[in-house]
Amino acid sequence: MENRSLVLVILLLGLGLVIQVSGQSNSFKSVGVEIQAYPAGAIFGIRSDLSFSNHLSGNLRLGYNLARRRDLGEHDDERGGGLGGSLGARYFFKEDFHGFFLGLRCDLWLLDIDWVTERPGDEDLTGTSDITVLQPMAEGGYTFLLGDGNWTITPKISLGYEINVKTGGEEVGEGAISLLGVSLSRRF
Repeated sequence: MENRSLVLVILLLGLGLVIQVSGQSNSFKSVGVEIQAYPAGAIFGIRSDLSFSNHLSGNLRLGYNLARRRDLGEHDDERGGGLGGSLGARYFFKEDFHGFFLGLRCDLWLLDIDWVTERPGDEDLTGTSDITVLQPMAEGGYTFLLGDGNWTITPKISLGYEINVKTGGEEVGEGAISLLGVSLSRRF
């Protein structure tokens, strides 16, 4: 199956789950924006959250991963980016989906990485690698209710691992990753 088709199938399954659960009377829904920074780049996205029970919520994110790995990868400079998405779940310690939470999430990114390998005294080697990245993560954070509680702001930290599951071209960096992020959402 082509990578873009795989992303589409995952997102449609997530959307189907959201539609199925959205009819529950105890559910909340939210839509918002999110940014996460990591030592080798940043992720910008739109997200949607939906409650499954009094403490458990699921989330779906579509975004763009801007990679600026410099010399943190396999080459002397790696830069690029691409589209992707995430599916995740969070457990909130309070019943009304604010305060502390712990969660699990898995990202799938389709990245184009331009790389340079410096060769002193000779012409540098350059190229582009198309990679499919699977990124399982654990996260923790705190959701603050703003005003009447319809708006939230959520700072969080995520720890996980980048796995290049498919590479077209030269190998590029992968490995442990930590991200700091914040989201702003509107609840319905």
